[in-house]
Amino acid sequence: MSTDDGGRARPRTLPGATVLQIVPALIEEHHARMAADTAFALLRSGARAIIGGGDGPLVGEIQAFGAEWMRLDCDTDNPLRLRACTRRLIEYIGTERVDLVHARGEGAARSAAGARTRTGIWLVNSYIHRASPPRWRGKPYGRALAAGDRVIAPSAYLADRMLARHAVDRERIVVIPRRVDTEAFDPAAVWPARVTALRRAWKIRRGERVVLVPGRIEPRKGQLELVDVARVLVNGGLDHTVFVLAGDDSIHPDYARTISEHARSQGVAHMVRRVGACSDMPAAYAVADLVLVPAVEPPMFGLAAAEALAMERPVIAPAVGPLPEYVQAPPQVGEDAGLGWLTPPDDAVALARTLAASAAMDKAELHAMGVRGRKFALATFAPAHIAASTLAVYSTLFEGPG
Repeated sequence: MSTDDGGRARPRTLPGATVLQIVPALIEEHHARMAADTAFALLRSGARAIIGGGDGPLVGEIQAFGAEWMRLDCDTDNPLRLRACTRRLIEYIGTERVDLVHARGEGAARSAAGARTRTGIWLVNSYIHRASPPRWRGKPYGRALAAGDRVIAPSAYLADRMLARHAVDRERIVVIPRRVDTEAFDPAAVWPARVTALRRAWKIRRGERVVLVPGRIEPRKGQLELVDVARVLVNGGLDHTVFVLAGDDSIHPDYARTISEHARSQGVAHMVRRVGACSDMPAAYAVADLVLVPAVEPPMFGLAAAEALAMERPVIAPAVGPLPEYVQAPPQVGEDAGLGWLTPPDDAVALARTLAASAAMDKAELHAMGVRGRKFALATFAPAHIAASTLAVYSTLFEGPG
């Protein structure tokens, strides 16, 4: 059995170990929810599970199933507060005999890296990507990432971005996607009345083919291009398709208005509908015949594509960023294994052709594609799978040499 820098015995298996995860706060957001899932799995494995972070509604939930919470404020750029967080961590690690720290956040990673040098704990970081951090900010975060024994990236695409930006050893990187609530995003869990209510609210007529476009309305998503796509479809005689843009349109109001004005000028206003943010996204996916994830710039996660797959909806997406990792399509897989279609980015004609080809498919083929998508989502994004993959990362450290 190995020892840490403090001389005490370090466990060689995860059962019996003490694991501390650090999140900004225990509120309903994906890092905190993933930490809660992991804590539950840790307890079931026989480990002790602690989550550090700010207060929030998830505190009661994790305590109810046996996990512990410590108040910890590492979600900061302030050097003085970060040093204070490091000192608190060093003291807590010694007092509670913590064996492994999983930092889910930039401030957490920086504080935990300082604590690691004094305590010898195992350190796992979850990579938090920022589109364009100030140079002064990126360097300390890069050093903190490099100090970790493992770094978890949410996609292979972001793993490559991390390698280009920070001096992290490739051998230490593990790809684990973001979770999707595959119980909520399950077609069997959506009551027909919820679907009917949305169809009425969106004025969907019988026989209209619904292409759902989920996500915030903003230029980098490329929703304006859909007007030209609709025009191409009309010219080809496919005017029964309706693009439903379900997302917050209040942040970029000028862009949102431009979409509607352009649709009117092209005579396709009846095909391009902005419905605002939707509070029942599982039902929104259930309304759709297929889901379109447009993007001018590569998205960081492709969450909408993952949710659509979980809801048994084929996906059309540009071949950018992490989307090809989720929307498996020919030629990377066979015709009978595809989950949707990948198109060249910023190409309205190619997108229109893909939509026309999907409209010509037999309903049984589309259904089979959707079933494959759900199976893929359960094996890739389900919370239990993500938690198990995270515990496997921990186990490799405990059971490895040294």
